[in-house]
Amino acid sequence: MARIAGVNIPTSKRVPIALTYITGIGNHTAEQICDAVGIDRTRRVNELSDAEVLAIREHIDANITVEGDLRRATTMNIKRLMDLGCYRGLRHRKNLPVRGQRTHTNARTRKGPAKAIAGKKK
Repeated sequence: MARIAGVNIPTSKRVPIALTYITGIGNHTAEQICDAVGIDRTRRVNELSDAEVLAIREHIDANITVEGDLRRATTMNIKRLMDLGCYRGLRHRKNLPVRGQRTHTNARTRKGPAKAIAGKKK
């Protein structure tokens, strides 16, 4: 089992698909990595040699922010918005949708389960 960026990569899948299991790497980035390292996209992870896995690991470490570092950066960006007190920061603080969605109906994922209001029934 190959381990890249602290994630166990599935061995039976094609290399670009397996790389998407790492947080911060999508389909496009995974194919760019394969091109940069010189690995055919149709090969499976279990067909890779140790040197090829090491080359992938080194390329990711040098060029792409993934996993813990990416999560930390995202969290810091949200905290910065909250500290500024800007509109987006206030929405994060109140745990409401941030990007302009309506909240009169819907938004249950972000707001949580509906809370009953006393005296509302008529």
